[in-house]
Parts: sequence; structure tokens; C-alpha cells
Amino acid sequence: MTSLQVADSFLVANGQVRGLDLHRLRFTSSCSALGVEAGAYFDDQVRRLPGFGRWFPRFELDAEGKLSVQLRPAPPQGGRIRVVLHDGPDPRTQPLVKGPDLDALGELKAQANKDFGAHEVLLADPDGVIVEAAYSAVLWWEDDTLCVPPADRAYLSSVTAELVRGIAATEEVEVAERARTAADLADTEVWLVNALHGIRPVEAWNHDPIDPLPFTRSKAWQQTLLESATTL
Repeated sequence: MTSLQVADSFLVANGQVRGLDLHRLRFTSSCSALGVEAGAYFDDQVRRLPGFGRWFPRFELDAEGKLSVQLRPAPPQGGRIRVVLHDGPDPRTQPLVKGPDLDALGELKAQANKDFGAHEVLLADPDGVIVEAAYSAVLWWEDDTLCVPPADRAYLSSVTAELVRGIAATEEVEVAERARTAADLADTEVWLVNALHGIRPVEAWNHDPIDPLPFTRSKAWQQTLLESATTL
């Protein structure tokens, strides 16, 4: 089991990061709730990050209250994505905090990849409403409305989802909270978003063959998201 109380990761590509202030806020707020003030440490370690190459550092608060950073090379950028719906017990113990459930969710992803060749696992609440994926937030389109799970459901706040919502505001695109099941989403344009990959449209469910969508907004939005990165 993981000893992490809090964790946060973000992509650093040639010294540029998306939503750094939001990552800082999420990490330091979770640490502060546990009695650890992490702002000065976060800022100091950010200044030490490389200004070249692709990195995926993970800021951590362990069970003993110690702060640390893992400077990890960034995995390759993801492309076409297959998802599967998790139909077992919810593995999350603290769905509102990033860190404690990372190992359990990683095991869930690994099993889904073994069984289905899936890249991500969708999680539903007891009502069957999709709330998030193991390592991604879930967004989808209904006509010209960008949709998100209801805020009163238990899921992790997503920095990348917040950045996408900011793009929507700039583009004057309506954003709505809607409760939807996996069956509701099967024929819609669904995006999984996270700090590493940005926006990835879902192109296959379970064992179904990957069939690229005839039309997707994701390419243009991904480009806008990439352009939002700022220099460390």
C-alpha cells in the first residue's frame, strides 16, 4: 500500500508548465489540511526543475509528514485511447485527495490493460454516474455543450479540466454539470484529460475495435491547451 498522504504531478516540457498555480494550490491545500505548510518547499523545488527535456515530477507528502519530489522522465504522449468501465468495488478511499489511492488505481489500470488492452478505467459512483477515470478527469460533449460530472459527486479536482473550462469560457462555450452513466456516454464524444497527456478523445470501449471519430473537437482544443503553458 502507498505511504503517500498527498501527491501532485505535472508535465514540464522544455521549462514550460500548464496550470502551475493550480497544481500548487491543490498540493499545498491538501498538505495544509494535514497540518503541513508546503508552499515554500513547493516554490523552492519548482525553481530547481530542469529547463530542458520532458519531465513529470511528483511532489509528495508521505505518512511521516515528510515532503519530497520525484524527478521522473515524462512518459510518451498518449494517442488513441480505449476505456473500460470498472464494475467492482470502488478502490478509492479518499477520492477528494490525490495521493492515497494512486497505487490502487494504478493496479486497476494495469488489470484493465491486461484484460481489455484498455488505457484507462472509468469509475462510477453507487448510482452508476461516471465521476472520473483512474488517472484522468472525464469531460464530454452534448451537442455544443461541454459537460462535466456534477460537482456534488465524489471525485478529484482536476487542474487540466479546470484549464479546459477556462478555454470554454474564452470561446463562449456553455459548460454544464450533468449526471450520466457509461451507457449514456457510449455514443458521445468523450474526453479524458490530465496533466501528462492533455486531452485524449475516447475512441474505443472495452473490446470494441478502435474506430477514430468522424469528427472531434479535441485537436483544436488540445493545441489551445498546449499554448497555455508558461515558463517556469
